[in-house]
Amino acid sequence: MKGLIKGLHHVTATVNDAQEDVDFYTKLLGQRLVKETVNFDNEKVYHFYYGNEIGSPSTIFTTFPYKNQGVRQGVIGNGQVYESVFSAPENSLDFWGKRLRSHGFEATIEHRLGKEFLLFDDPSGLKLSIVENHTDHREPVWTTDEITKEKAIRGIDSVVLAIKNPEETTQFLHEFGYPVHIKDEKYTLLETNKDGAGNSLIVLDGRDLPDGINGLGTVHHVAHRVDSIEDSIKIKEFLQKKYGINATEVKDRKYFKSIYFRIPGNVLFEVATSGPGFLVDESKEELGTSLKLPEWQEARREQIEKNLVPYTR
Repeated sequence: MKGLIKGLHHVTATVNDAQEDVDFYTKLLGQRLVKETVNFDNEKVYHFYYGNEIGSPSTIFTTFPYKNQGVRQGVIGNGQVYESVFSAPENSLDFWGKRLRSHGFEATIEHRLGKEFLLFDDPSGLKLSIVENHTDHREPVWTTDEITKEKAIRGIDSVVLAIKNPEETTQFLHEFGYPVHIKDEKYTLLETNKDGAGNSLIVLDGRDLPDGINGLGTVHHVAHRVDSIEDSIKIKEFLQKKYGINATEVKDRKYFKSIYFRIPGNVLFEVATSGPGFLVDESKEELGTSLKLPEWQEARREQIEKNLVPYTR
C-alpha cells in the first residue's frame, strides 16, 4: 500500500442550479469548466468538471446540479467531506475575502493548524475555504481580467472529513497513505509522502455534529489519485484483506477509471487513475465548450440533450 496513493484527484458534490453553479465556480472563483458531460448513473443531470487549464488531477472540483430532480437539501455532518479547501498564493486572502463579500457572500477567517482559512459557502450551501500555501507550485487554475496569476486559485488544497470517532479513522488513513502531520484541538492534518497542496486530508473531530445526509449542498465523495488501475486493484485487495471493506468493481469514467468504498467513519472514497485525462475527446482550447458523452451514451445523445436544462457558459 505504501506510496500507491499519490494525493487527491478530485472532489464531487451534489448542488442545486446549473447556471448559478457555473457562474460561481468559473466567474467568481476563476476556475475553468474543463468538461461538460452527464452523470453516468443519471443521464438527466449534468456533470461539470472545474479545474486548471487541462483539468490536472488535484485541481478538479466536480458537481452534479440536481435542481428539480426530487433531491432534498442535504445535512452536512459526520461521515462526509465537511469542507473543501482551495489553495491560493501568499497575500491573496484579503483579495478573495473582498471579492466574495462584494458579490454578496459571507466570508470569515478561522485559525486552525497554524494557518488562516477563509471560510464561505457556495450558492448550494457547500462549505468551502481558501488557504494560502506558499509551497504550492502548481500553475494557477485559470486567470481572468479580474483574477491575476498572483491571486488565482491553484487547485484543491485539502478536504476536511467530519468523523465521529477520529482516532479510528486517522489510523486507517495512515495505512491508506496519509500519515499524520500535525494536530490541534479539533483538527488533524494528514499528508502523503508528497507534502503540501493537493496531497492532504484534515480530520475534524465531529462528535458534536449531526450525522451527514447526502443531498443538495453536500459533498458526495472525494477521490484519490493513483498511477494505474493495477494500483487500484492492489488497494482493493488490501482493503478486503485488512479491513473487510468491499470496494466496487472498476468503473470506467472515460477520463479515469475508479473504484469506490466507504472508510471507517463512513466517508465515501474513490480511487481514480491519473489518466487518460480530459484531452481524450477535446483539444486544450475546446475544453468545456460542448456536451461530451462516453461512447456507450452517444446513441441516446438527442434524448439526453432534451432532458438537460440549458445554461449559459
